[in-house]
Amino acid sequence: MVASAVYLYLNPQLPPVQALREANLQMPLRVYANKGELIGVFGEKFRTPLRMDEVPEQFVNAILAAEDDRFLKHRGVDIAGLLRAAFELLKSGEIQTGGSTITMQVARNFFLSSEQTFLRKFNEILLALKIERLLSKNEILELYINKIYLGKRAYGVAAASAIYYGKDIDELNIAQLAMIAGLPKAPSSFNPVTNPDRARTRRNWILGRMYKLGFIDEETFTLAREEPVTADYYGPMLELDAGYAAEMARAFAVARFGEEVYAQGMKVITTIDSSLQRSAEKAVVEGLQEYGERHGYRGPERRLGKISAAEAIKELKNIPQLRGTEPLMIQKFEAPEGEGDTLVQKFLAMDATGNSTLLEWRAASNPIARYIDENRRDPAVTDLSG
Repeated sequence: MVASAVYLYLNPQLPPVQALREANLQMPLRVYANKGELIGVFGEKFRTPLRMDEVPEQFVNAILAAEDDRFLKHRGVDIAGLLRAAFELLKSGEIQTGGSTITMQVARNFFLSSEQTFLRKFNEILLALKIERLLSKNEILELYINKIYLGKRAYGVAAASAIYYGKDIDELNIAQLAMIAGLPKAPSSFNPVTNPDRARTRRNWILGRMYKLGFIDEETFTLAREEPVTADYYGPMLELDAGYAAEMARAFAVARFGEEVYAQGMKVITTIDSSLQRSAEKAVVEGLQEYGERHGYRGPERRLGKISAAEAIKELKNIPQLRGTEPLMIQKFEAPEGEGDTLVQKFLAMDATGNSTLLEWRAASNPIARYIDENRRDPAVTDLSG
């Protein structure tokens, strides 16, 4: 009786779920070269909407295992999950497991706040029931995977795949798919870059659920569980390096249309010719390299002193990568061998991923003499460790 009265009171106040069929997801401004190559992405939220036929089946399975394994069976509300959430709220004043189905999460993400109250939960239930009557399961899943926040300004699974792995989602392996599927619950706590141990635990729990539910076999589960955490932070996957042109296009769009361009998914097609741009970039890089060789060695980019490998990796990641180059930290020099044109010196260097490689410098092919002026140089360097 009470529930019916609450329903009659709240139902007219709920937003129309028909709007979901025409939902406008906030998308960033994208700038392209004249043949369609992406050269810039600007906006608070990174999002690339996908259709369900573009989403790997095993990612859908991972999401179901993580969030709502009865999604295909219920009608928007899972009574057992709700009872569990209500018990937690009464016992501790907080809801730990949520009890929300995927449909209820869609209702909350599009229409409601995330506050943990009975009123919000009841509205969520009513909206979920309405959504299930209006939309198919595939339509609900499509809204969910494109709307959810997954950390680092990534909204939706396509953006998360690009941000954490630098790949399209159909290029990820089962362990990586499970890692992304673990993010909706707590994007910061389970961030695979800043909290790799917690993220691995969450990923492996999801893999275990997938195995238990019959989505993967035992061999796949065992191998995926042993996969290392390979996530990192990648920017948007640009297809052409033309940052200055992209910035000019961004400034023009904002001046012409206002700040709304950052959220409306606007596309700006420039007159930049990709082949000419690459030729120009190559000419500039080669010219700068030749200039550097003419003016001689100017010393290291910076001196890091005695620091741990983890600290060194952090420092290397903060050094901008120039065109076609990457920063290295020299860990150890070997004594020079030979003299004059036969001089060779080997040294161990570590890159920003923590991998170390033994490299060598040959004086004959890369002579180093510090620049004094146009006509004078210091004596040739014979020991890089000096």
